[in-house]
Amino acid sequence: MKSDNIIEVRDITKCFKVFVDKGNTVKERALFSKRRKYDYKQVLRGINFDVKKGEAIGLIGHNGCGKSTTLKLLTKIIYPDSGNIKITGRVSSLIELGAGFHPDMSGRENIYINASIFGLGRKEIDNKLDDIIAFSELEESINHPVRTYSSGMYMRLAFSVAINVNADVLLIDEILGVGDANFQAKCFNKLREIKAKGTTIVIVSHSLGQIEQICERSIWIHEGVIRVEGTPREVHPVYLDYMGQKREEIAEKEAVRQAEKEVVLPVGNEIIEISKIENVSLDGDKSENAQINTDEIKEDQNKKRWGNGHIRFVDVCILDKEGKKRNVFKTGSDIMIQLSYKVNKVVENDVAMGIGIFRSDGMHCYGTNTLIDKIPDFRLNEDGMVVIKLKNVMLMSGVYVLDVAIEADMSIPIDFYREAAVIEMYSEINDVGLCRIEHEWQYEKN
Repeated sequence: MKSDNIIEVRDITKCFKVFVDKGNTVKERALFSKRRKYDYKQVLRGINFDVKKGEAIGLIGHNGCGKSTTLKLLTKIIYPDSGNIKITGRVSSLIELGAGFHPDMSGRENIYINASIFGLGRKEIDNKLDDIIAFSELEESINHPVRTYSSGMYMRLAFSVAINVNADVLLIDEILGVGDANFQAKCFNKLREIKAKGTTIVIVSHSLGQIEQICERSIWIHEGVIRVEGTPREVHPVYLDYMGQKREEIAEKEAVRQAEKEVVLPVGNEIIEISKIENVSLDGDKSENAQINTDEIKEDQNKKRWGNGHIRFVDVCILDKEGKKRNVFKTGSDIMIQLSYKVNKVVENDVAMGIGIFRSDGMHCYGTNTLIDKIPDFRLNEDGMVVIKLKNVMLMSGVYVLDVAIEADMSIPIDFYREAAVIEMYSEINDVGLCRIEHEWQYEKN
């Protein structure tokens, strides 16, 4: 095992038996032996990845792709059919909400049980008990049976225990969406805090926003293999593009299925049965503007651009407040982003347009979109232009890149354009950091 790695996964495979109808009792098994027929499902087909100490990674992918199975293998809840996993240090996990809790015991008693599962002794738990209860915000309910807790209270208690065991590795599976907005923000801040102290974090989530806030690396698992691995900014657009294509395929199949249903049309006294409707148009508009250059899209997908191409950015300009094109600005300047677009096919679903500003090292500095800003009646039915005015941009000296995107239904990329433009900032003041914060000094002499 390499000295800078805390997790090493090598050639992991895992197969499960999927029973057609499994008998639960001895009688059922004896009388209905045919029910015990099963198929094998290969969930993982040779997974390889390393995680360094203090790193946070996210595992993404569609349902059934093997994300949660990978996490359970890391916790040793289950074991691989082949390959090996090496982990150094204490492991804490949040695999299932309330796992290890006894419903008839109080929250306080369950803290002792759950923490002992993670390897803490009685004295260690005594020392951490007040911190665990305080973080969970369950002081008034801590002596009540946990069966009386809501799902949010369950999550608070489970999360509070897991992050207070001083683990070297924290494994989290799809539970951070539970709880109110304030507690979610508190959890994210705590995760950043323990990550800064050197804890390694592995998160499985369908919420890409959660992963982008915490992780510096994403791994897309697809059909049991790693399809793409890299920074969230590199991986997530490709994943969203794939999922968007799948959604469109499902919608098209459903449209064909509806069209192929038997239609009975009365004509005078006769009945005409139409069992199949051929040449069904799913596109509607067949004008010249509705034709999409698929070769161009495929070429872009291999570079820095994804999407179905129904709407395409044709020009991205950076302007100063007078409307002149320029790319170099002084810290504190007003900047305008002019986005010209062409509609190749009208999108009937809800459409959103957004921007993201990244430092040259990949640091996400700022992002917004028309949904966040609640722009009313935002429609892109015909060719046009959108101008975004950024006021008093306080980014520090450095080179920044601009990503622009159009998507439908909050998940289907139409045109995701990475590094569409470059902005260079300079400053006459030698303060340091990501952005400047207005401030003043006050002092008094004795």
